Amino acid sequence: MFYQFLWLSVGGLCFATFQVMVRMAKASYSATGQLLDGGTDLNMESGMAEHLKDVILLSAVVLILSLLSNYCWLFLLVAPARAIYLLWVNLLAPWFFAPAPEEVSEKKQKKMERKMAKRQ
Repeated sequence: MFYQFLWLSVGGLCFATFQVMVRMAKASYSATGQLLDGGTDLNMESGMAEHLKDVILLSAVVLILSLLSNYCWLFLLVAPARAIYLLWVNLLAPWFFAPAPEEVSEKKQKKMERKMAKRQ
């Protein structure tokens, strides 16, 4: 029963991500037939569609490998691990480890104020 649930869940995941990709690529038109939005390029590098393709491939591979062993379901943990990695690399680490802004000396501050006063 548990493995049937996993099969249905992973199959649903494949279907859901595919449907999201279909909606992303769909063009939208105005009432007069003029093109409003051409849709998203699904082959764009480092875009959302690339991550959705990875989820589809991962779930399809896990479905096939799960025929060989029940422990292959653990490969589904790769998706959240990659999401956490991308979150750390692209958002959190640059924010945590950003260099502190340089302190402006009094002399420089006065010079900048004089320049601003001249411009006004």
